[in-house]
Amino acid sequence: MRKAPAVQQAFVLHHYDWSESSLILDLFTREQGRMAVVAKGAKRPYSQLRAVLLPFQRIQVTLSKPAKSADGEGPEVVTLRGAEWAGGATMPAGAALFSGYYLNELLLKLLARQDPHPALFDAYADTLPELHASEDAQSQAALRAFELRLLDQLGLLPDLSLATLTQTPVQAERGYAISPEAGVIASEEAAALDGAALVQLQAALLHGSGAALRQACAPVLPALRAQLRGLLHYHLGQKPLRTRQVMLDVQKLMERI
Repeated sequence: MRKAPAVQQAFVLHHYDWSESSLILDLFTREQGRMAVVAKGAKRPYSQLRAVLLPFQRIQVTLSKPAKSADGEGPEVVTLRGAEWAGGATMPAGAALFSGYYLNELLLKLLARQDPHPALFDAYADTLPELHASEDAQSQAALRAFELRLLDQLGLLPDLSLATLTQTPVQAERGYAISPEAGVIASEEAAALDGAALVQLQAALLHGSGAALRQACAPVLPALRAQLRGLLHYHLGQKPLRTRQVMLDVQKLMERI
C-alpha cells in the first residue's frame, strides 16, 4: 500500500461533536478516500481551525500516523495536526447549498472508508462551482454528471453504450432503461433514454472531462434524473436521503407562503 503524503487535499463532508472542545471529522481526501479524523480543540473559541473546517471548502490537511485505540481492540485513530484553506469557491447558498449537502450525503453513504478515488475527488471539486443558488439547468446537469461519475467509479454503472444482456451496441433511436440488476435494457417507458444519448454519455465518461459529461447530460435531464434516481435508491436502500427530504419539505413550505 502506497504511503500517504504528509499533506493531503481534502473536503469536510460532515462533523460530529467528540467532546466539549473537539470534533470528529468525516473527511474526503484525494489520497486516502473517506476518513474519520479527530480534530482536537477545534471547537475552542480562538481555534484557527474553526474558520477552516467548513463544508465545501478545499483544504490541505496534515494527519498523524494511525494509532491504536486505548484498549488496542478498537479502530485506528487518526488525529488532525493542521489544516489550511486551499482556495477555491466560496460557500454555496440557496439551492446550491442543498445540492452540496446532497453530494456529501451520497459520498458518506456509498463510499467505504480508506478507499481512494482520486478521479471522484476531482469530480467533486469540479462540480461544486457548477451548483447555483437557483435550480437551473446547469446545476441539474452538474448533479447528474456527478451521480454518473460516482456510480461509474464504484463499479455500479454498466457500459451505457451496450445492451447489457446481449453485449450488443444500443440502437440510436430505440429507448432504454438502466436497471440496477439487468443493466441497460430496451424500454418503452416515458423516462427511457434513447441509444444515441447513452452513447454520448458513455463517451463523455470515458473522456473524463467534467464539462463534456455535463454537456452530454444537459439534453436529457428529466429522463436521466429518473434513471439515476432508480439506481441510487437501489444501492442506498429504500430509506430516502435526508438532504432530499429536507429539500422537498422546504419546497412545500415555500409553496404555502
